[in-house]
Amino acid sequence: MAGAECAAARPWHIVLRDVLKANNVRLVTYVPDNVLKPLLAAVHEDPFFDAFCVTREEEGLGIVSGAWMGGMRGVLLMQTSGFATLPNVLASLAVAAQIPVLMVVSERGTLGEFNLGQALVCRTMRPVLDSLAVEHHTCTRLDEFEFIADRTIRQAVATQAPACLILSPLLTGGKVLKP
Repeated sequence: MAGAECAAARPWHIVLRDVLKANNVRLVTYVPDNVLKPLLAAVHEDPFFDAFCVTREEEGLGIVSGAWMGGMRGVLLMQTSGFATLPNVLASLAVAAQIPVLMVVSERGTLGEFNLGQALVCRTMRPVLDSLAVEHHTCTRLDEFEFIADRTIRQAVATQAPACLILSPLLTGGKVLKP
């Protein structure tokens, strides 16, 4: 239980940074997102990581795929709406070539979402992942997060298949419309 107590003492973004590090995921590509700001700050502050912004999610997925082929593990960070651009490149590159692309998606479109576009993409994200046979887990609880993130990365590498961690607003606090 000491591991669970230790994980609970750390915020979600530090848990994920540490899990990425423990699994030698050095390359971090991302499309900026307010929910992911604390994670982005944490990886930029840590010299272990090579982190940089990409213009589109497809670009990030291509870079992470190329890094894998060159012997480096990477992750693509994005929000729900950005995922909507990925099904073709996932199917034709990562799934077809058995590249364990790790995706982390800050979930928008649920639990009080104010943006209709986010809500529509949120309803289709999991069915798309299922149809492509991409392993995915929705992370809602801090006490389970370290285990789920670690095992998802390990499974992706072992099976050489893409995987996706969906960060629920229950875990991150989500994005709130400011009055």
